[in-house]
Amino acid sequence: MQKTSDFANGDVSFWFRDIGLPPRRAALTGPIDVDVAIVGAGLTGLWTAYYLAKAVPELSVAILEKEFAGFGASGRNGGWLSGEPAGQFRRYAKAHGSHRAKELQQHMFSSIDEVIEVAKNEGIEADIVKDGLIHVATNNAQLRRLTHHVEELRTQGWDKDDLFVLSREELDERVKVAGALGAFWTPHCARVHPAKFTVGLARVVERLGVTIYEDTPATSITARVVKTSRGTVTAKYIVCALEGYTDSLAGHRRQLLPMNSSMIVTEPLPESVWDEIGWRGAELVGDMGHTFAYSQRTADGRIAMGGRGVPYNFASSFDPGGITAMKTVDQLMQKLQSLFPALSQRSVQHTWTGVLGVPRDWCAAVNFDRGSGIGSAGGYVGHGLTGTNLAARTLRDLILDRNTETTRLPWVGRHARRWEIEPIRWIGATALYAAYRQGDRQEAGSSSDKTAAAARIANAIAGR
Repeated sequence: MQKTSDFANGDVSFWFRDIGLPPRRAALTGPIDVDVAIVGAGLTGLWTAYYLAKAVPELSVAILEKEFAGFGASGRNGGWLSGEPAGQFRRYAKAHGSHRAKELQQHMFSSIDEVIEVAKNEGIEADIVKDGLIHVATNNAQLRRLTHHVEELRTQGWDKDDLFVLSREELDERVKVAGALGAFWTPHCARVHPAKFTVGLARVVERLGVTIYEDTPATSITARVVKTSRGTVTAKYIVCALEGYTDSLAGHRRQLLPMNSSMIVTEPLPESVWDEIGWRGAELVGDMGHTFAYSQRTADGRIAMGGRGVPYNFASSFDPGGITAMKTVDQLMQKLQSLFPALSQRSVQHTWTGVLGVPRDWCAAVNFDRGSGIGSAGGYVGHGLTGTNLAARTLRDLILDRNTETTRLPWVGRHARRWEIEPIRWIGATALYAAYRQGDRQEAGSSSDKTAAAARIANAIAGR
């Protein structure tokens, strides 16, 4: 593969390059008093505003955003509206019982249809197609993990209509992946254009009377008060919805690890290439590698692929504009070509990087303290397109003091310990993903069906 003459690196994301950066909304111009102040105009913040405004239209709701709505992971992700859990089933089950963990899983499934229904009813056009998700194994070790993963999911509430094992022939009918030995398909996933969706949802909440203040960075949150560089906001209720950017708030250091995830997108592909690959639907496609590759066929006939290149930078630093290291670009290009050799002479037009928030226990959480009026949600570990919707409905019910199914889900009231101090945090994260990359290399060159030793050690250290 090669890069085009108009190759772009960073610039937020291809998704925003596709639709154009939105005009900036006005910044806060001084102190205000509202019923609800939401810090962060990503999907958690926007969805929370949406459901509160729908439930109690007379509430005054303000969203405070440092950049613009969708600037973070909400406008940079892979476009997987997935039913996979935003956390580890075994941890939720240990704390609240397997029945509660299964309820969370079922709510993740139903949240996909909730998002699609809202988009339809509110006129959000975002290339949404629910054709499901395929996970592919391309070596014997991956195939063994895939088989074990399917067995695990069956015990976690995935019924016969939720998950289908595919033979090589059945996989080829959907998409031809080089070297595939097996796969499974779940209907619980939809393709989404992230920027179109986030920009559309922001417009919807504004129509409902919510005010979005951009270029307004929050510096601290205390009971009933959000301090920003543009003025102080007092509110009965406050929602922290910063996800991977939570580290920027005073008192929140090491709460979530900002993990980098990088993407590339090809030029529009000709019909001759699609004839070789197949992939006529809008299924999302991922592999069973330790470093994991995720991809979608875009509505305009490209392939967008993401993965973990340099997953963590020292002291939780990251490039706000999403610049991707060229080493990572090369790794993603090689991965894409290995799965789809028909792309060998095709070009990549854009690369970018975003950050997702990872808790120390790898489990998303939704919290609300009635005494201080402060709520929060995040730590979706890569499943935020769906998780944000469910978390927002949970926050709505907690704020409005409703006793509902969502307020009893096992991620409510969950608090993980903070990440280690530097340089321990950087050494650990760097070594962990180096071991995963080594594991993938060893498995690709082996006929053994056993997970590589380096990856087994990394899993044990990470508690995964």
